[in-house]
Amino acid sequence: MAESTWAAFSKELADTSAEIGKSVVAVLGRRHPSSGLLLSRDAVVTVNHALRRDDEIGVVLGPGKKLVARVTGRDSGTDLAVLRLPEPVDAPPLRWKRETVRVGELVLALGRSWRGNVVASSGVLSGVINTAWKTWQRGELDQFIRPDLTLYPGFSGGPLVAPGGAIMGINTAGLHRQGITIPASTVERVAQELLEKGAVERPWLGLAMQPVPFPESLRSRLNLNASQGLLVAHVEPSGPADKAGVLLGDLLYEIAGLPVPDTDRGQEVLRNTRVGQQVEVKLLRAGNPATAHISLGSRPARS
Repeated sequence: MAESTWAAFSKELADTSAEIGKSVVAVLGRRHPSSGLLLSRDAVVTVNHALRRDDEIGVVLGPGKKLVARVTGRDSGTDLAVLRLPEPVDAPPLRWKRETVRVGELVLALGRSWRGNVVASSGVLSGVINTAWKTWQRGELDQFIRPDLTLYPGFSGGPLVAPGGAIMGINTAGLHRQGITIPASTVERVAQELLEKGAVERPWLGLAMQPVPFPESLRSRLNLNASQGLLVAHVEPSGPADKAGVLLGDLLYEIAGLPVPDTDRGQEVLRNTRVGQQVEVKLLRAGNPATAHISLGSRPARS
């Protein structure tokens, strides 16, 4: 009985590796190769940190099968990039895992070597945070997923596969000291924007701020509900807030009708806006209420 169960489980892993492997490619964008996943017949999603240049990117589909692609768009914030292939290829439809993932789930990481062979590693999910997670590159993943398995060199850009063959996301060594997985929902969202626009637009005020408490005397005099706001420590020259007249030393306490007691809340409010949208900002200047109307810009890419 145990032997038949073991054999069945082994066969399922091998069959899944072979089937999903049809959509896994090797990406030759730096000295050391990475992997990628066929989004469609002519597009590949991979990791941004593995690409040194924007053209002449080698894509290995299998042994003896190589094409030369170009970068359509890249986003350092989520460490994702999309490549466009010069011609259509066979690309099985992908099935993304949109259900909640849990610690302890069995997972399979796939990649493809520069020679064109599919490679695999298996383990379990050791860490999951089912809320938004900020990256060191000022991006945001819809959730934090950390697999406990060996991500061998070249596995970045390859898929993490759940039981049944659904894809949890794309593995990367570029966003965390340990390898993590960019969740499927983030991959789908960012890849679509990269295909359409070539970049991910993130609303930007052009301000550096820090939280400060409001004195009780000030709150009482102005009848403020807010107990804390954001002190403007820097105004980006010619940025959106500068153009709207925001000054160094202003105290922001409301953006788009919502309180902003700290920078995390400020970023959360901005995530629900769009580039080009005008937002009303309530602030205190020299102890007196004031209002600014800021047309949101697009956050510049980090060099």
